[in-house]
Amino acid sequence: MATVHVNLEHPEGGYAARVVRAKAAEFMDKLGMQGAEVSILITTDLRIRKLNRQFRGKNKATDVLSFPAGDDTPSIPGQPLYVGDVAISLDIARRRAAEDGRSLAFELSRYLAHGILHLLGYDHERSEREARAMAKREAELLGVPGMLEDAKGVGDRVRPPGTSRKGRSGVEGQAKARRRSR
Repeated sequence: MATVHVNLEHPEGGYAARVVRAKAAEFMDKLGMQGAEVSILITTDLRIRKLNRQFRGKNKATDVLSFPAGDDTPSIPGQPLYVGDVAISLDIARRRAAEDGRSLAFELSRYLAHGILHLLGYDHERSEREARAMAKREAELLGVPGMLEDAKGVGDRVRPPGTSRKGRSGVEGQAKARRRSR
């Protein structure tokens, strides 16, 4: 089983830390990364904004950031492979889960799947082909379409009951989608 380190910087993140720890171990095992290590930071909008500005030059909060370790072999022979760090904004996860009619646990799982795939070299910004490959892997991990399919419309997999292409549910979600598309 993979080793998952969770650093909790959000004052209300106890539940999120439990969800993320369990899901990260599950996803790493599904990806054939048994025995590997990953670190996950559960943080606030303010902190993830600082990280995004420092490492990506973007002065705004974001949902998830990934920092790959960059090497396919353990740095110390006999030690587990360290794949990198994922930072998740619990504030954004809560807002989006509420807006889109998803549970907080599922929203965190979406961010985590996306972040871990980036650690393993998937990059949806390189090409449409890579975006499709990453979207497929997200769906395999989650059992339903993930972040990329919602964001870019990549793929044609079955959606969870009661959700639209944008992941929103019901009439209210459809109205929000129409307003945003104007």
